[in-house]
Amino acid sequence: MQFASKVFLVTGGGRGIGRAIARRLAEDGGKVCIVDSDRHAGEDAAREYGERVMFVRADVARERDVRRAITTCLRWGTRLDGIVNNAAIADPHAGAVEALSLATWRRYLDVNLTSVFLVVKHAVRHLRRTRGAIVNLGSTRALQSEPDTEPYAATKGAIVALSHALSISLGPVVRVNCISPGWIATDELAPRDRRHKPRLSRADHRQHPVGRVGRPEDIASLCAWLLSSEAGFVSGQNFVADGGMTRKMIYV
Repeated sequence: MQFASKVFLVTGGGRGIGRAIARRLAEDGGKVCIVDSDRHAGEDAAREYGERVMFVRADVARERDVRRAITTCLRWGTRLDGIVNNAAIADPHAGAVEALSLATWRRYLDVNLTSVFLVVKHAVRHLRRTRGAIVNLGSTRALQSEPDTEPYAATKGAIVALSHALSISLGPVVRVNCISPGWIATDELAPRDRRHKPRLSRADHRQHPVGRVGRPEDIASLCAWLLSSEAGFVSGQNFVADGGMTRKMIYV
């Protein structure tokens, strides 16, 4: 129960990696405020994980919503010890760059990147009081790409840079780190009425140096450590959690 008496805010906590992080922090004794635009997913997570978890519906790309969500979280928990900026448009494939609309580009930036700025902006004074920590979720797509993923890759690369910039500005009182996941199968961390086993082949698993595709719990464990006092000497870092894929040379 390393997080007993501590309060955390997790954006995009209704499903997938964010939901796994919220569950892990609650299991470790913390109180967790899930902020998500998906009411069904957020309410389902709060019901599943019990009284230590609450849900606030908000669009984290809107400053008014972010300010309200943080105020609600503080009224409920009375303090704030850590934030996890996980919310994002999950689909990296936005289409060919010559056909990409400016509105689509801006929406990726607003949801994936500007939301991180807004949450930190309105949470940091509370984190200073508790000597808290921030974990931002990037992606291995900040380091390598597939075709037609420019908006997603740009935002994730920016999150890596924003994280180390924040670590310098907010240190030594508040630590800031980034996690860049690789392929994580999240099908079993959907709302309970939409869950199913991941459809993965042996080849999917074998291509990873560790022998398997990632699980949301892999990222949640790393996130919990980064938020804990055990990571007190760690700040400004980007942790790639991808089963070794970004280190693997692939020749066809």
